[in-house]
Amino acid sequence: MSSNFFGLPREIRDQIYELVLLHQEPIDPWVDYNRPQKLNPELLRANMTVHREAGSTFYGQNRFDFTMGTPEDVASFLGQIGRNNADYIRHIHIDFSMFHHLDAGNVTLEDKSVEILANIQSSCTNLSTLTTSRYSTFAMELMLDALDNPKVATEALKLADTHFRAFSSLHEIIVEVYEDRPSDHIRREMESHGWTISTAEYVEEEDFDRSFSDFGSDDYGSDSGHYDIDNDSDFWRRIRNKRLAKLGSQAPSTSAPNGEDRSEGVSTAQSPQPSSPPVPDQKEQITPRIHISNSTSSSRASENPFTRLGAKPPLGDSRNNVTPSSGMERPAEERSAPEQSRPSSTAAEILPEWEDKVLRGIFRISLDPFANTDGHGHHLHDVPSVRADLEDQGQPIRLSTSTLDQAILEVASASSNMVPLKYLLRCWKRVTGQLKHSKSHKAEERKLDILKEARRICMSYCIFAITMPEMFGREPTDTSPLIPHLLVDPDNDEGICHDFLTEAVSRFPEDDNIEPALVKAVEDLSRELAKKTMNDDYKSYVLALRHLVRYPPLVKAIAQSSLFVPLSTSAADLEATTLLGPFFAISPLQADITTQYFSSPKTRDRAFITNSQQALRMTLTTHQHDLLDIVNHIIKSDKTARDRMLDWFATCVNKNHKRRALQVDKKLVSSDGFMINVAVCLDQLCEPFMDATFSKVDRIDIEYLRRQPRIDIKDETKLNMDQHAAEKFYEESVGGTNNFISEVFFLTLAAHHYGTEATNQTMSQLEKDLKRMEKHIEEIELDRHKWINNPAQLNMFDTAVKKYKDQIDKGISYKYAVQGVLLDEQMQARSIQFVRYVAVWLLRLVSRSQFPKQPLKLPLDSDPSNFFGALPEYFLEAVVGAYRFVMRNMPWTISSTQSDELIILCITFLRNSEKIKNPYLKSGLVTILFAGIWPAPNRPKGVLGDLLMGLPIATEHLLHALMKFYIEVENTGAHTQFYDKFNIRYEIFQIIKCIWDNRVYRENLDRESKANVDFFVRFVNLLLNDVTFVLDESLTAFQQIHNLSQELQNPQHIEQTARQEKEEALSAAKGKAKSYMQLTNETVAMLKLFTEALADAFTMPEIVQRLADMLDYNVDALVGPKSSELKVENPQEYDFQPKALLSEILDVYLNLRSKESFILAVARDGRSYKPANFQKATAIFQVRAKGLKSPQELQAWTELGRKIQKAKEADDQAEEDLGEVPEEFLDPLVYTLMTDPVILPTSKTTIDRSTIRSHLLSDPNDPFNRSPLRIEDVIPDTALKAQIEAFKAEKRGASLARANIMDTTPG
Repeated sequence: MSSNFFGLPREIRDQIYELVLLHQEPIDPWVDYNRPQKLNPELLRANMTVHREAGSTFYGQNRFDFTMGTPEDVASFLGQIGRNNADYIRHIHIDFSMFHHLDAGNVTLEDKSVEILANIQSSCTNLSTLTTSRYSTFAMELMLDALDNPKVATEALKLADTHFRAFSSLHEIIVEVYEDRPSDHIRREMESHGWTISTAEYVEEEDFDRSFSDFGSDDYGSDSGHYDIDNDSDFWRRIRNKRLAKLGSQAPSTSAPNGEDRSEGVSTAQSPQPSSPPVPDQKEQITPRIHISNSTSSSRASENPFTRLGAKPPLGDSRNNVTPSSGMERPAEERSAPEQSRPSSTAAEILPEWEDKVLRGIFRISLDPFANTDGHGHHLHDVPSVRADLEDQGQPIRLSTSTLDQAILEVASASSNMVPLKYLLRCWKRVTGQLKHSKSHKAEERKLDILKEARRICMSYCIFAITMPEMFGREPTDTSPLIPHLLVDPDNDEGICHDFLTEAVSRFPEDDNIEPALVKAVEDLSRELAKKTMNDDYKSYVLALRHLVRYPPLVKAIAQSSLFVPLSTSAADLEATTLLGPFFAISPLQADITTQYFSSPKTRDRAFITNSQQALRMTLTTHQHDLLDIVNHIIKSDKTARDRMLDWFATCVNKNHKRRALQVDKKLVSSDGFMINVAVCLDQLCEPFMDATFSKVDRIDIEYLRRQPRIDIKDETKLNMDQHAAEKFYEESVGGTNNFISEVFFLTLAAHHYGTEATNQTMSQLEKDLKRMEKHIEEIELDRHKWINNPAQLNMFDTAVKKYKDQIDKGISYKYAVQGVLLDEQMQARSIQFVRYVAVWLLRLVSRSQFPKQPLKLPLDSDPSNFFGALPEYFLEAVVGAYRFVMRNMPWTISSTQSDELIILCITFLRNSEKIKNPYLKSGLVTILFAGIWPAPNRPKGVLGDLLMGLPIATEHLLHALMKFYIEVENTGAHTQFYDKFNIRYEIFQIIKCIWDNRVYRENLDRESKANVDFFVRFVNLLLNDVTFVLDESLTAFQQIHNLSQELQNPQHIEQTARQEKEEALSAAKGKAKSYMQLTNETVAMLKLFTEALADAFTMPEIVQRLADMLDYNVDALVGPKSSELKVENPQEYDFQPKALLSEILDVYLNLRSKESFILAVARDGRSYKPANFQKATAIFQVRAKGLKSPQELQAWTELGRKIQKAKEADDQAEEDLGEVPEEFLDPLVYTLMTDPVILPTSKTTIDRSTIRSHLLSDPNDPFNRSPLRIEDVIPDTALKAQIEAFKAEKRGASLARANIMDTTPG
C-alpha cells in the first residue's frame, strides 16, 4: 500500500482523506462513530506518514461535539490526542455555560462549565468557532426569563461572553436557539456581544422521552405543582443526562466472551482458548504464563475514547502490553524458536523467567543465535558475548537487570549502522509504556522494581549516547545527537517524550552532563533553524522548543546559555545569533517568501491577492501563538529565566533604534518580520493586566524610567524637555524594584515604536519609491527607439529594463505581504487594546487624576514635576500611529468605548498643546480625528463623528482646541512648514464641517469669542491669510492654463525648445491648480461658516480692511474684465466651479452686511471695489446660475451694493474735505490718516494702533527695528491724537462754512 498510495499526488491523497475522514455532523468522541457508512478514522493508524498528513484534515475540518463530556472527559480526550492534533481543531460544540449563582452583583458560573472552557482554551489554541447546543441554550433562556430581572440576565450573559472571549483565536460564537426564542431582551444582549444567533424550528427530539413541557414534578424532586426554576441549578443537566442515557441505550454493543462487554469497532486481541480446558492436578501448582498481546479493556473507565477516532498511535508499542494468562499457551505466531523447558514448581522460579521475557521484549534482545525475529516480526539483536559469559559462569541463559548493561552496550556498539540513541529511545518508550500499564499492588512490587531498574539503566545509556558517543565506538559530532529526535513528534518511537525529559531533568543534580547536553541541543536547534525560512520545515523546530520549555529546570538552564542574550551582537545579527532569534525571525516577510506568496504581482487580481494575504495571516498567526507559548513558559518558570527573557526583549528594541531613522539601512537593523513578531508577542503578554476597568493601571510605575530601566531612552527626543534637562532629570535615580507589569508595559511600548510603527514607516516610504520607480521606467521606455537598429545595445537595454522591473515586482510583492501581516484584525485589535491602555495612562499622568474614574478638567494645570514632559515622544507617537493606521485601514475594529478615550486624548493634548513640543506629533492627533469622521459602512459620519456631536468634553473644548492648533501650525520650524500647514488645516476644516451642525458648538464658540478677543482675532487673521493666498494661487494657475493652452493651439509656429518649455509650464500649472483648488474650496467654506458665527471678530479694525480688499479683488477676478482668462477645458478635473465659488464669496459679504465697519471698508477699497461688479454678479445669478442664490439673497445683495456705494460717496466727500493731510498725521506703513496713534517703545516710531495690531498678528517684532514687540507695550501718543482731532475738526468746520456760503437758497 505504501508505495502505491504515496505515489499518488498529494492533492489526490488529500481528497481521499476528506472522503474517508470528514463527517457532516459534529463528532462526539464518546459515542461510537466507527461505522462504515459514517466515518473511517482507522485510516489514521495506517502509518505515521498518513497520520501526519491526514491529521489536519480530520481534526481541522471536522466539528467536535463536547456537549456530552465532563471536564475530565474533555481533558482526557484533548490530552490523549496530543497538542499537535488539538491545535488543528477549529470548531467545537459545547453546552451553554451553567450558572451557579444568579443574584444581582453575584453571578457566577458552575465550576464544571469553567473547567471545560479552560481545558479547551489551553489545548485548542487555534479554535475559531464555538457553538452552544440548542437545548442547553433553551434551558439557559428559561432560567434567565424566569428571573424576570433584565439586569441580572445582562450580567449573566456578559459573564458568559467574558469566558468565551478568553479564547484569543476565537472569531465566531454561534448560539443555537429555537425559532420562537429567545426573548427580545436576551436576543439583544446576545447580539450586542457579537454572537451569531442560529435559529431552528422547535421539534421534540427523539432523544427525549418527553418534551420540556411534559416533565412532571418527579423530574424536579418537588411535591407541588409550582416549580421554581431559580432554585434548580440542575435543570438542564438532568435533561442532558436523559439525552445521554438515550444515546447510550442506542449505541450498539456485543457481549465478549467470559461476559466482558466490548464496544463495536474496538480492536481486541484474545488469546486462543481451548474448547475443553484441562483440569489441572490439584497437587500440581498451576504456573501462570505471561505473554505479550494486544490487551483491550472492556470497561469505559479504561477505554481510550479516541482509539476509535485514530487520534494518534498510543505511547510505545501496544503489542508489548504484558498481561497474565493463567494456563494459556503462547500463541504459535508469537514463537520464533523452541523454548527451553523451564521449571515451574515455585513462584521464585517464575520471576526470573518473567524478567527474561520482559527485558527481551523491551530491548529486542535475543540470547538464541537462531532467533532473529520475534513473533511479531520485529528484528532481535543477538548478544553472543552476554550468552558466552552466562555459559562460562554456569548461569541460566536468561536476561536480567544485572546483565542488561552489558547487553545494551553490546547491541549499541555492534554495528556501524546502529544509531545508539535511536535504539535506546525506542527501548525507553517500551519500558515506560510497560511501567504505565503495570499494576502497582503489593504482589507486583518485585516486577515493578525490575521495570524501574530497566528504565533507569535505559535512561543512563541514553545519556551516554548523547554525551559520550565514544562509549559505543562513535565519534562525537558538532551537532547534538538529540536534534533528529527532537524534530519528530514526542509520541513517535524515536521522539523525545515527556517521560524522557522529566527523567532527564530530575537527574540534573546528580549528573552534570545532562544539563549542558540538553542546552546544546536547544542551541543547535536554533542554529539550524537560522538557515530556514517559512517555506522550509520550520514547524518541527518550533514545536520542539515548545516541548522543551515545559520543564522549568531546563528552561532555567537554557536561559543561562551564552546564546540567549549575547554580550555583544548587532541588530542585524539578533535573528541568527541569539537563541530565540531564529524562532522570531520566521515570517512571511522573509527574503524570497513574499515573491512566492505574490508571484507576478502586477498580473494578479484582487481576489488572488486577498486569498494569499489570508493564507499568509493564518500561517503567521499560528506561528505567533507558538512563540507566545514558548515565551510564557520561560517567563513562568522562575525569576532568573523571566529576567533573561525580558533582557532579550530589551536587547531587541534597544539595538534597533536605527529602524526609526529617516533613511534606514536594512543591513544594519533587524527585519520587519522579526520585530513584528516581537511586538505581537509583547502585546499578548500585556493582555492579562489590560482589563476594561483599568484596575491595574496604577501598577505601571513612572519611576521605572529612573530605576535602571531595561529600555534605553537616553537619545530619544522627549515630549517637552530638551536633551540637557532630560539627562539631568534622569540622573536622579530612585530605589526599589520594578514590577513585571511595568517591565512588560514599557518594553511593549518600545516594540511598537521600533517594530510595527517602523514597519508602517517603511511601507509608506516603499509606496513612494514604487511610484517613483514606475515613473522612471516609463521615462526609460521612451528611449527604446534609440537602440532599435542596434541589436546588441537593444539587448543590453532590455536586460537593464527587465532587471529594474524585477525590482519593482519584488517591491510590490513585499508591499502586499506587509499589508497582509499588518491588516490582521486580531493583531490590530490587540494593538489598539494596548495603546488604549497607554492613552489612559498618559492622561492620568498629565492630568494627575484618576481618569477614567474621574472626568478630566480642561485646560490642565501645570505639573511642577514635569514627568510627562520627560517621557520619550514615542510614548504618545505609538498611540497616535496605531490609531491612525487602524482609522485609515480598518476603522470598524474600534469600539465606542475606545473611541471615547481616543477623542479625550486628542482634545486634551490639542487644548493643552504646550504640553507637547513637536507640532507634527500634535498634527497626528488632528489626523486621527480627521480619519475618524471619514464615512464608513452604516456610519455616514465615520467612527467618531456621532460621538463628536454629543460628547460633553468635545462640545466644550474641541473647537477651541482645533482653532488653537490652527494658529500654532503657522510656524512648525521645518523647512516644509509653509506647505505642511495647509495639509493640517485642511484636516481641521473637515472636522469643523462635521460638527458645525451642532448648535451647542456654535453657542460655545460665540461665548468664548467675546471673552477671548485676541485669540479669535489671531485665528481670523490667519484664516484670512490662507483664503487670500490659496485664492490668488488658484486663479493665477487657471489664468496660466488658459493662456498657455491658447498659445499651444498652433504648435507648428513655435520652436521645439520653446514648445517643450511651454508644455512643461502647462503641466506644472495644472498640477498647481488641482492642489490649490481643493484648498480654496475648503478655506472659503470655512470663511463663510466663521463670518456667519463670528461677525464681530471679522470686523475688528485690524482685520476688516484686509478682508474687504481680498473679497473685492476676487469678485473682480471672477466677474470683471479678466474673468474670461479663467476659462479652461474640463474645469471639473480641478474641482473648479467658478459660479459656486462666487456664490460662497457673496455669502461672506451677506454675513457681514449689517456691520458698518465692513461696508465702509469695502467702500474704501480703491483698487478692486467697482459697483459694476455687484451688478454683474447679480446678473449671473439671475440668468446663468439661478439655483445658487434665492431671490431674497439677491435682494439683500443688491441692497448691500447700494449701501456700499452710498458709503463710498460719503467717504470720498470726507476725504476731499480734509484736503492735504500733514505727513506727521499719516500712518508710516499704510499712509492713511491715523485715528489712534501710538509710539513703539524701541524704535520710537508713531503708528496707528490698528496698523501695528494687524502687523503683530503675523509678525511679533517692531517693523522698524525688528525688536520683539507686544501690543501691550505700545505707548499712546495722546498729544498727536489731539492734534489730529483738532485738524479734523478744523477741516470739517471749514467744509461746513463753505457749504453755508454756497447755499443761496432764499430763506
